[in-house]
Amino acid sequence: MKLGTVTPPVFLLVYLLQILVTGSKATTLRCETLLLGQYTCREPEIDIDTQSAKGCRENRTVLVPCMPAEEINCIGLDGQAMTYNGTIVGFLKEIPCRWTNGYSFETSLLLSIFLGMFGIDRFYLGYPAIGLLKFSTLGFFFLGQLVDIILIATQVVTPSDGSDYVIDYYGAGLTKIIMDKFTFVKPPDS
Repeated sequence: MKLGTVTPPVFLLVYLLQILVTGSKATTLRCETLLLGQYTCREPEIDIDTQSAKGCRENRTVLVPCMPAEEINCIGLDGQAMTYNGTIVGFLKEIPCRWTNGYSFETSLLLSIFLGMFGIDRFYLGYPAIGLLKFSTLGFFFLGQLVDIILIATQVVTPSDGSDYVIDYYGAGLTKIIMDKFTFVKPPDS
């Protein structure tokens, strides 16, 4: 019996837990509840203009199709239980992505360097109050302009709507490393 990428002891353990919880042998699991290794997901399609996933939403997730492994029996998108062959989409999974709303990193950095003393960079990013204050004080006497150049270059200041910058694929994009529900912690070697 071929079980896909799941080892027999793990499959047996999951099967026994299913019997204990449901009290029945005939219950079929939903495809969304499959364990890692029992399915594969496609990579999201990348938008050429924004260099982020197409369909990325404001909650910074995108839905990707996932296919259960060969000979896995589960209830799929259509609500019917079937045995999958590894190529049929069984469910959709949310994965994290970069949400962009059209603000260019290069444009905001150049505006900050050349017109930052007039607050144009802050107007462009959607901060009109700070932009007006910089305009009326000549960029906080050029000190605020220097600080804004550094903050925009290090991507501490981002657009006011909470989106990420549109950055070329090989550009100066920063990835903040955080621990969340998608983080896998490798156990120490024993």
